[in-house]
Amino acid sequence: MPRQQGSPTVRRLRLGQELRLLRERRKLTGAKAASELGWSPSKVSRIEAARTMPSTDDIKALVKLYRVDGDKLDELIGLLRDAEQRGWWEDYEDALPEEYTRFLGLEAEAVSQRSWEPQIVPGLLQTEDYAREVILASRGIARITHSGVRSRVEARLDRQRRVLHRPEPCRLTVVLDESALMRRFGEPSVMREQMEHLLEISLLPHVGVHVLTLDSLHPVNTGTFIHLQFAEFDDVVYLEQLYTANFVEDLQRVAGYEIAFDHIRSEALDEDESRVLIQRKAMLWRQ
Repeated sequence: MPRQQGSPTVRRLRLGQELRLLRERRKLTGAKAASELGWSPSKVSRIEAARTMPSTDDIKALVKLYRVDGDKLDELIGLLRDAEQRGWWEDYEDALPEEYTRFLGLEAEAVSQRSWEPQIVPGLLQTEDYAREVILASRGIARITHSGVRSRVEARLDRQRRVLHRPEPCRLTVVLDESALMRRFGEPSVMREQMEHLLEISLLPHVGVHVLTLDSLHPVNTGTFIHLQFAEFDDVVYLEQLYTANFVEDLQRVAGYEIAFDHIRSEALDEDESRVLIQRKAMLWRQ
């Protein structure tokens, strides 16, 4: 059976993680491993942190030092081969922030995605017109060119196709604040279409949409975050800010975001009640 190619971003991280675990099992520090190989300590740390891609010879040298068998070497070479592939998101890297392209690479292999959004409809659920208006609204701050706006819209739609409609899509659970359904971007017709699209997407079997109403108890005072879960990699939380983005990878902090999401969802409407509310908002945007 052919080996399935995964996300290059996740493969790079897994490759670094595997090499670090092998070193630790031999009870070697990064500095000691580097000294044995005649490398600089920074080379080992960069490889393990996925900031530098190792060569095939680098991996062979590390495997020899760590005294592992040929099957493990084949696995590591396979990870390297996948890590060297281009991801679809790299076609848009000139128009997208570096942190966001890394997020797209992680998202490509996530089995579950849980998202809290207090301000706007999340990108995965946006219509083309709504997405354009959202990007245009921040254009003056982020200094996005006309072609940059177009590229970002195209990337957003491409992302939707590849995440929501891939053969084995991840489980997507979104909690929206009610205010996100009321904040206008573009003409009322844009908002109406967005509400109708949101209803349609919410009916997909792998998508759950919940609305936290304005009169609900808000148990966690936090901004937007996305919690990604993987089959063969530790969970990651993505935090997007005005000019940058951060990844939370410390397992204890990730667990805190998991609890926070559960609290928010527990106060939100269930999926059927949320659809009723979204339908009401769609009707209001018809006026």
